[in-house]
Amino acid sequence: MAQAAARGGCETQGPAEAAQRAREQALRLLARREHSRLELRGKLAIRGHDANVSEEVIAALAQAGLQSDARFAENYVRSAIARGQGPAKIHANLRARGIDAEGADQALNIDVDWSRLAQAALVKRFGERPPCGRAAWGQRARFLAGRGYPADLSARVARMIGNRHEFDEV
Repeated sequence: MAQAAARGGCETQGPAEAAQRAREQALRLLARREHSRLELRGKLAIRGHDANVSEEVIAALAQAGLQSDARFAENYVRSAIARGQGPAKIHANLRARGIDAEGADQALNIDVDWSRLAQAALVKRFGERPPCGRAAWGQRARFLAGRGYPADLSARVARMIGNRHEFDEV
């Protein structure tokens, strides 16, 4: 118990002090970046806060507009797109971070040219050369699938890169 108190745990504090400490830590976390409710709950638990206290604090922060799963999802989608991730992977990662399917779908309902993003990811990874042979096509398809792009989009993008080079050589 003394170790938990030395680490900043809430075991020796009264309920009001525990809630205040959880709120302060949650605010520090939110000041760095947006967090989902699930992420905040987990991080507060790691820091020794009671689950009920954490839930009350998070609910109060959400009520005050300081925590928002929708805002977290929007920021996460923008960040994931900038990292070259595709829609399936982004959706799965949002779900893993506690965003419900409807919230993930809504966050992904933005005007994005996924084929352009997939093409940029391929060019960045493999260069401008089109795939030559089945193994190279498969390698590119697996790369895009791992990034969360659908199979039909992967094939279309690889074909576009190949067609572009055919025109360049003429």
